[in-house]
Amino acid sequence: MVVTDLKNGTIFKENGHPFVVVKYQHVKISRGSAQVRIKMKDLITGQVLEKSWQSTAHVEDTYVETKNVQYLYKDSGYVFMDPDTYDQFTISEDIIGDSAAFLKEGEKVMVKYFEGTPIIVDLPITMVFEIKYTEPGFKGNTVTNVYKDAEIENGTKVKVPTFIKIGDKIKVDTRSGEYVSKA
Repeated sequence: MVVTDLKNGTIFKENGHPFVVVKYQHVKISRGSAQVRIKMKDLITGQVLEKSWQSTAHVEDTYVETKNVQYLYKDSGYVFMDPDTYDQFTISEDIIGDSAAFLKEGEKVMVKYFEGTPIIVDLPITMVFEIKYTEPGFKGNTVTNVYKDAEIENGTKVKVPTFIKIGDKIKVDTRSGEYVSKA
């Protein structure tokens, strides 16, 4: 694949690792040849790198398989099930990363595989959780956006507005961990 074919979100292989293009820039320098500069993220290590190529250079195309799976429970790792074959498999905490805070038993997630090995677990952008514990809100705290601590059903702590109480269902942005709305 020619580097000029790359664009944001494209996955390619470099030195045996899969990379995703985070930012693509085509630069034409006067009296010089064009260059392609990209910011890329290693899908295995999570490292973000910047690299430049001449516009005629090539990178190795690769395929990353995506499967819908269901999260079951946490054991020595995180156990998932393929809903088509009912095969169960474990993914280590290193691969799950920060997403572990919002895994919910029975929830469907996307797992990306590189050469048969899971490398990324993608949660839905927003998920609904029930509030298990929070302090009561106080009257008079409504002039500004005041937030308080709350614990959702899987034990993760999030900040919620003062009107939220125990038993309420809320939407949480799984990328940032922020309260979105009442569900």
